[in-house]
Amino acid sequence: MPGNDWDPDDYDDRHGFVHEHGQSVVDLLDPHPGEQVLDVGCGTGHLTAEIADTGAEVVGIDASAEMVAQARDAYPTLTFEQADVRSYTADRPFDAVFSNAALHWIPGEDHHAVLSTVADALTESGRFVAEFGGQGNVAAITDALIAELDVRGYDASHPWYFPSIGEYAPRVEAHGLELQFSRLFDRPTPLDGGEEGLRNWIEMFGDEFFAGVDDSEQAAVLSAVEDRLRPTLFDGDTWVADYRRLRLIAGR
Repeated sequence: MPGNDWDPDDYDDRHGFVHEHGQSVVDLLDPHPGEQVLDVGCGTGHLTAEIADTGAEVVGIDASAEMVAQARDAYPTLTFEQADVRSYTADRPFDAVFSNAALHWIPGEDHHAVLSTVADALTESGRFVAEFGGQGNVAAITDALIAELDVRGYDASHPWYFPSIGEYAPRVEAHGLELQFSRLFDRPTPLDGGEEGLRNWIEMFGDEFFAGVDDSEQAAVLSAVEDRLRPTLFDGDTWVADYRRLRLIAGR
């Protein structure tokens, strides 16, 4: 996945909610024994392994070499490849392409390349099952970050792609896929780490906001963002991020 410096140990230790919430997306995929499944943006491989446990044959791909290395260490019997989905060429037809919490890292203008890869990889009866950030995802957090950086003279902009259903559906259908199910929904998400939860989240996922920001100033920015968001996102024990997810199923 492009645009972020990934620490796979920190990802697993502090942000396990990513794959925990992804278990319901695996349920939506409903993989069957013997099916060929491509997991796009597999990260450290936990959901790839859950898919494999159903008896499906699964290949996990991720653009991060560090994530792929961690996945291979954790699940040595499974197949993981370092690859960018925008330029990936499948070496076999897949019954399903699956993706959880990955596609929002790819700029919107590149999603035609993503969907071209998906369509080319699928069998004639194949399906595409995905969940990623949708319109309004973590808006409170990103607005606070951008506002605080602006006050300090930094020209920050939103680095992620969070589309609406109306925006994304025509893109899916332009690649010969029929959108069979779509849902945009709020999913308030408790962050691990107590008082440090929001800071840990930003440090894991928000590298692009801090491009050009002096290291000596980053801690002050994080403290100020916490102050901005504490009244609405902190319940006294836990930070709760304002997630919104776009979930879809499309078929050939």
